Amino acid sequence: MANYEEALSKYNLDLNEAEIAAAVKKILTEKVPENDTLDVKKFLMGSIELTTLKTTDSDTSVMAFTQRVNEFDNTYPDLPHVATICVYPCFANVVKETLDVEGVNIACVSGSFPSSQAVIEVKIAETALAIKDGANEIDIVMPVGKFLSGDYQGVCDDISELKQTCGDCAMKVILETGDIVTPKNIKTASILAMYAGADYIKTSTGKEKISATPEAAYVMCQAIKEYYDETGIQIGFKPAGGINTVMDAVTYYTIVKEVLGEKWLTNQWFRLGTSRLANLLLSEIEGHEVKFF
Repeated sequence: MANYEEALSKYNLDLNEAEIAAAVKKILTEKVPENDTLDVKKFLMGSIELTTLKTTDSDTSVMAFTQRVNEFDNTYPDLPHVATICVYPCFANVVKETLDVEGVNIACVSGSFPSSQAVIEVKIAETALAIKDGANEIDIVMPVGKFLSGDYQGVCDDISELKQTCGDCAMKVILETGDIVTPKNIKTASILAMYAGADYIKTSTGKEKISATPEAAYVMCQAIKEYYDETGIQIGFKPAGGINTVMDAVTYYTIVKEVLGEKWLTNQWFRLGTSRLANLLLSEIEGHEVKFF
């Protein structure tokens, strides 16, 4: 068997969509309310990957964006700072030169984000340049077209080569769950990505019609748990795209807590990719509307 076939053979991929929906509904109904607390919201603040991926981004706007993270550390010294600033690779050096806060990582989307439609040499070059310019985390997109056409070996080869380029830099693999749709596909993609070298698996780019959903998150977290049980390797989880409310964030926190447990409830292993959430969380923590970022 090909390596990917051997990996997949260790897991149950015959998932029942109705059972997953029922399990998620049970979590949402019974567990989410108990996590709607000030402490959880403060924790979530520290798990945010503050993201700007706009066509209109410029050196000036990204510098100002980064400077707000510097100012936040001084303005709210009792709150955790965001986990990362996430930008396009051409802005990695701008963030590096502007960022003063220790412990905030620099993440870059790479590998022909958001489509992943480029030859591997281009993806490798973009990733290597992002790291050279200051990125210490890389977000790539799984080649969804290859996955949907059944070219699992091609999917694994792409991810593996990019992980070799990343070296010690953490690599997040975006599955684009809204495009691969089914629980079986989402779990299959999760396992392939982890075996090929992902340090995190991530739901979405935020550029497609359907982004993160609780059901997709549940399947991915189950895959992470089973992979950990099988290999002893801990993989991080990052929901992203469509996280528009504080309750959305609390929902994903609760799914991680219920499926993966406390070991994943740190800002190393649980991240939230969002451009909207920081101000919303800050407003709820402070008790009045805040537009800081």
